[in-house]
Amino acid sequence: MKTSTIQNCPYIDHKTANFCCIIVAAGQGTRFGSGVSKQFLPFGAGNVLTTTLAGFLSHAQCQEVIVVIRPDDRKFVSKLMAIHFETDLGKIRLVDGGSERAQSVEHGLNAITNETLPFVLIHDAARPGLSNQVIDDLLCALSNHDGAAPALPVVDALKRHVEGAIENVDRTGLYRIQTPQAFRLSQIKGLYGAETSAAVDDFELAQRAGLSLKLTNGAERLAKITYPDDLKRVERLMIEDVQMIYRTGTGYDVHAFEAGSTLQLCGVEIPHSQKLKGHSDADVGWHALTDAILGAIGDGDIGDHFPPSDPQWKDAASSVFLKHAASLVQARRGKIVNLDITLICEAPKIKPHRQAMRQTTADLLQLELDQVSIKATTTEGLGFEGRREGIAAQAAVSIALPDK
Repeated sequence: MKTSTIQNCPYIDHKTANFCCIIVAAGQGTRFGSGVSKQFLPFGAGNVLTTTLAGFLSHAQCQEVIVVIRPDDRKFVSKLMAIHFETDLGKIRLVDGGSERAQSVEHGLNAITNETLPFVLIHDAARPGLSNQVIDDLLCALSNHDGAAPALPVVDALKRHVEGAIENVDRTGLYRIQTPQAFRLSQIKGLYGAETSAAVDDFELAQRAGLSLKLTNGAERLAKITYPDDLKRVERLMIEDVQMIYRTGTGYDVHAFEAGSTLQLCGVEIPHSQKLKGHSDADVGWHALTDAILGAIGDGDIGDHFPPSDPQWKDAASSVFLKHAASLVQARRGKIVNLDITLICEAPKIKPHRQAMRQTTADLLQLELDQVSIKATTTEGLGFEGRREGIAAQAAVSIALPDK
């Protein structure tokens, strides 16, 4: 048995109907039993919150995302957004939440800047298993209803414990309601105020107001992460539900030496009798890696994204380039599987600094150390590297992307 979904949208074309969304991430997740709020726990290629946010940003019709957070988390969340969503930062706004979920939703609704958008989707941050199909079904339902929510029918037998006795509960017509819950913005915005704190969800408020509501098809992978076992279960369901394709990209870069006393390699400053010449910090290893990532997703090269003729990149840290390339992978709901960098030079000696380079690269890309390989070789005195005129680097990276 499934909940019914509208297949034809008589009043709107749901494939062109733009929307904004509110992600409620202001809770502390006390039932989870972790010292870290569950929305910030590692998950997929980032954490629970970034995975949830990526689910909305991957939908072409998502125009604005309001992330409602605790004020104490603002600095941390701002950093997360800059790392994971550099190209979509203009769509994301952070708003302080309230002491209750309803207050947080109200703050989010009041923060929407584009009130001409017809629809708003309200979602719990702790439900990272969002899919475009769930969103499309909700938008389609809104063509002739004021609100919609994904739901799953209750299939397990239900029992009630009453005064020492066990009673059966009829499960006919019972559903598990999920989020995002979608509404016409003009209908839902006026429902929040002093009397909303007792509502279990946004759907209840809409029911009280007599709005026309629709249940659409939910998904097991959209389950809310409440307890530690939920984390692995949802992640496993998402992996099983999405066919991944794997791509490989390669990069190559060269920088000459010039007068100096230190040089930058894979994010690590190394004392040397010369430095590398370049428009930016000339980190030849990370430049090659940036090109490899861009190659794997078919998005040009480092010069396309950061032209050396542009003065704003003068002496820029190569971490900016690498984080940008990684954010493009994240925006495609992909992840870096592993990477390998080879530095080609006679000097300086790479081995004493290799572990620091691996760790710095892993930290920046949020990878495990064993996913990062950095090694060095010489040219046995041949070529410009052999003549100690500069350093070359080549990189290879493997990424996993959802099959469209």
